[in-house]
Amino acid sequence: MPDRGGGPTGPRIRVGRPSRRVRTLLMTLGVLAVLAMLFVMFAGFWTDWLWYRSVKYSSVFTTTLWTKVGLFAVFGLLMATAVGVNIWLAHRLRPPLSAMSMEQQNLDRYRMGIAPYKKWVLLGITALVGLIAGASAAGQWRTWLMWVNGVAFGQKDPQFKMDVSFYAFDLPWYRFLLAFGFAAAVLSLIAAALTHYLYGGLRVTSPGARATGAATGHLSVLIGVFVSLKAVAYWLDRYGLAVKSSDFKAAGNWTGLRYVDANAYLPAKTILFCIAVICAVLFFATLWRRTWQLPVIGFGLMVLSAILIGGLYPAIVQKFQVQPNEQAKEAPYIKKNINATREAYGIDDADVQDYKGKGDPGKKAEQRKAADAAASYRLVDPNVVSPAFQQLQQERKYYQFPATLDVDRYTGPDGKPQDTVVGLRELNITGIPKRNWINDHFTYTHGYGVIASKGTNTVTDENDGTIGAPDFTESGLPTTGQLGKYEQRVYYGEKTEQYSIVGGPQKELDYEKNGEETTSYRGKSGVDLSNPVNRAAYAVAFSEPQMLYSGAIGDGSRILYNRTPKERVEAVAPWLTIDGDAYPAVVDGRIQWIIDAYTTTNGYPYASRTTLGDTTADSLTDNQRAVVAQQNQVNYIRNSVKATVDAYDGTVELYQWDTKDPVLKTWMKAFPDTVKAKGDIKPELLAHLRYPQDMFKVQRELLTRYHVTDPAQFYSGSDAWQVPDDPTNKDSSAVPPYYLSLRMPGQTDQRFSLTTTFTPNGRPNLGAFMAVDADANSSDYGTIRVLRVTSTVQGPQQVQSELNGVPEVAEFVRNLRGTDSDIEYGNLLTVPIDEGFLYIEPVYARGGSANYPLLKKVAVSYGGKPVFKDTLGEALNAVFGAESAEPPPTTQPPPGDTTKPPATGDKALKQAIADAQKAYDDGEAALQKQDWTAYGKAQQALQDALQRAAEADSTSGAADGNGGGDSS
Repeated sequence: MPDRGGGPTGPRIRVGRPSRRVRTLLMTLGVLAVLAMLFVMFAGFWTDWLWYRSVKYSSVFTTTLWTKVGLFAVFGLLMATAVGVNIWLAHRLRPPLSAMSMEQQNLDRYRMGIAPYKKWVLLGITALVGLIAGASAAGQWRTWLMWVNGVAFGQKDPQFKMDVSFYAFDLPWYRFLLAFGFAAAVLSLIAAALTHYLYGGLRVTSPGARATGAATGHLSVLIGVFVSLKAVAYWLDRYGLAVKSSDFKAAGNWTGLRYVDANAYLPAKTILFCIAVICAVLFFATLWRRTWQLPVIGFGLMVLSAILIGGLYPAIVQKFQVQPNEQAKEAPYIKKNINATREAYGIDDADVQDYKGKGDPGKKAEQRKAADAAASYRLVDPNVVSPAFQQLQQERKYYQFPATLDVDRYTGPDGKPQDTVVGLRELNITGIPKRNWINDHFTYTHGYGVIASKGTNTVTDENDGTIGAPDFTESGLPTTGQLGKYEQRVYYGEKTEQYSIVGGPQKELDYEKNGEETTSYRGKSGVDLSNPVNRAAYAVAFSEPQMLYSGAIGDGSRILYNRTPKERVEAVAPWLTIDGDAYPAVVDGRIQWIIDAYTTTNGYPYASRTTLGDTTADSLTDNQRAVVAQQNQVNYIRNSVKATVDAYDGTVELYQWDTKDPVLKTWMKAFPDTVKAKGDIKPELLAHLRYPQDMFKVQRELLTRYHVTDPAQFYSGSDAWQVPDDPTNKDSSAVPPYYLSLRMPGQTDQRFSLTTTFTPNGRPNLGAFMAVDADANSSDYGTIRVLRVTSTVQGPQQVQSELNGVPEVAEFVRNLRGTDSDIEYGNLLTVPIDEGFLYIEPVYARGGSANYPLLKKVAVSYGGKPVFKDTLGEALNAVFGAESAEPPPTTQPPPGDTTKPPATGDKALKQAIADAQKAYDDGEAALQKQDWTAYGKAQQALQDALQRAAEADSTSGAADGNGGGDSS
């Protein structure tokens, strides 16, 4: 009898239930906790929806969302149904009586424990596997959209004669379905086997048959489904050979069929497919035979065949047929790989010409004349002069310039395009004088203005007023110069990563000049925060409770975030791969960020793969500019979209650039009305579009091997190239490509181009020179020209070493170190002239009284003769031993200079000298205080005063001469 109290155990202590008040409190807290969790989830969803609606790309959000939801629901339900039905069926087919054995008696306890909760257990298991499968399927939304919207390439692979779209769009989806089927079959098999075991259908140690007939039939069908899927996998593997990657010593990373694939693996896959089909039929036949004898024999035969036919036979073919005569056997397949790779990366039309590399020594005068017209020599290196922009044009500590500036084209005073180095004065949040939440997010909200300088520059004696600083064509705060009037406020930029709240009661600091100027944002971008639900959602999303109660937020307040151009384009077009370098341009009175975007796939048959993140890395990507944000391997790429982001209101526009790209057409079907037609690009914008660096770097990497089209030569690797290391950088990193206006052999005029050099694999001499027409207005835009050097010519590293050995360089370096300065080399430009190559390198001095690089010298080399001079003209004269017939360039005062025009006569001269002395004194005082902003202004004032003094002196001298007297 149960113990009812008393006795040796003592009285039973009854634990009272919590009071109603406590239960109510606990229930309330539980409900609030659930509501808080739901609101956190809602906040993420709601803020995303509001942001997409604010940029007018809500269709991207809804299409992506509903695709994910649909895939989650369909495949989650399919998996849950498959597993649930098989558990239910196994339970339904359980034997009515279990065997009398210790095994079954032990299982009775589990059966009795589960019995009251069978439905809940079934529901829990199916829900769990359904959620996991649904989440996995939702991640395949890109694969689904590409499959359902796929556009034909119009090109067939050389082996199976299937359209490339089958490999790019269809095969990935079929493989996902196959993987899902395998998962469903395996999980169903495991679940059914455990259920049969739990209820006696399967027995391990019990006497008698190991399985009931019902369990045998059920599990055999599931194994038959698995083997059937294996048969489908063998069949798809045949096509997968066309996009299979392998290591081929003659070509490195290889994609596509080789001899052993076509003659061993391909027939092996076909045979294994047939064996798997027969094996699956034998498993299905157990529904009638109720024995596993034949299916097990068939399954063993399939496994043995997979080892012998699928593994051993190809190894024998490779060892005894291919290796003794590999070059001849692989030649047809190498040719297919070469053709496919060149087509997939857009290098099939590259114009490769033989080029001697050495000019005629007897044509110095003609070469000197040709040098003047060969290129617009960009001596201002955008990778070096950013500190000069920072010191001379930063104006305030809370502004900054990127470490690497950009090269663009603007119309000069002569009406001709000129290479221009540009940088945006962006907000630097760490430079705010007093950091707090209001200052960080309400007061300091934007940068101000474009700073530009001539790409070409002259280095003359300091007495003439040019001290090696950039020759600014747009400068000041607000800026003035050649760019005219434009909206100068920069709310969206590469350095603008924090959120700002604008347009409300809190005024923003616009800029400081003679005092603080304030403004209030009038753009239409951002999300309205006057709605309390929105405020609460953003307070949760940004973990900032002050948003809920701050008085700085009111009517008209809008929150700006996702403010870098790259973030915005990636968000509105998540199917694009974004170039690592966005660049600004002034277009129609607005600053527009221009972003190149790529469509890619890794399913182009026979085309070798490359890793974009590695291929686009060079000596500048370590700490100055980003690489392509893509580490997955791809084997097809097109610069199919040009995107713009307005620096003031953040408007994102996507323009179709490659009108033939089937991958872009596929995505345009999936996301209609998101990409505008190419014809919608305005001429003002078209003038600033250029060939993208990252695309160029991918193509040059492939051209190191795939400039060779002969299979035998490709196999031998005798003409392989490599991208040389940057000779101006101590790290072993690839030389970056350079934008430069130049004239290639056979051209009549200069073209804005992107250039690079190659060296033979493992050797330092020059192997080839590559240039692509980068001007979007040119009919030859995108045309790749390669000059293959046929003689032994010095490469970049060798030229740099020779320049370093010039006696004038050693003297220059000694003099610099005497002033606590050091030498800094700019970009080593290569220009083809008269069958030879002209190397030009700007040389900067950094340190001493000016802690930023000043252009001081120009190094030039041609035909193995290096020279080191003060100006480009002097260097060209020296290297060719002849003078130019062109008049020397004149130094112009910076455009937009607001100082008074120079007067005439002695009075003006004296005033200019006094101003120069004052500017010099101001500079020395600023130098003592290490106030680099004031020092930069003083240097600019000094330069202006010296210029006015020179002009006044010349005017005074002319007047004296006319009067016939001598003022002395």
